[in-house]
Amino acid sequence: MRYLGFAMAAVLMVASLAAPASGADTKSHRVSIQVDQNDPAVMNLALNNVTNIMEQYKSKGETVEVEVVTYGPGLHMLRADTSPVQDRIKQIVDGSFPSSVIFSACGNTKDGMEKREGKAISIISQASIVPSGAVRLIELQEKGWTYLRP
Repeated sequence: MRYLGFAMAAVLMVASLAAPASGADTKSHRVSIQVDQNDPAVMNLALNNVTNIMEQYKSKGETVEVEVVTYGPGLHMLRADTSPVQDRIKQIVDGSFPSSVIFSACGNTKDGMEKREGKAISIISQASIVPSGAVRLIELQEKGWTYLRP
């Protein structure tokens, strides 16, 4: 009888490990992606990373937050007048993964570009400006975010 009790307990333990996680047990992930090059291939690779990461964790029933941080020449990714990928960004934010993906534009880079070009620069509506892209990446890593550079 004692053996049967141990066997049943073992079966229940294995079954509980194999059962899908409940909402409280769902694993959560946070990933920051750096873009610092004015290269459409790099920008598209970063967006491919965003999509693949989001789809992979969604298929596993896990949550993920992704923040794409642009600075230096990479700011062109989020510039309304020069972004070669703004349609893809709009699709990601407005349709595929609303509220799970953030695009951040470096304010220092924007200010420097405005001085050099002698005009105001607009950032796409799906992005927000942070004071410093490099500092934003540091802050995210200090909060435990995973760092990725395509």
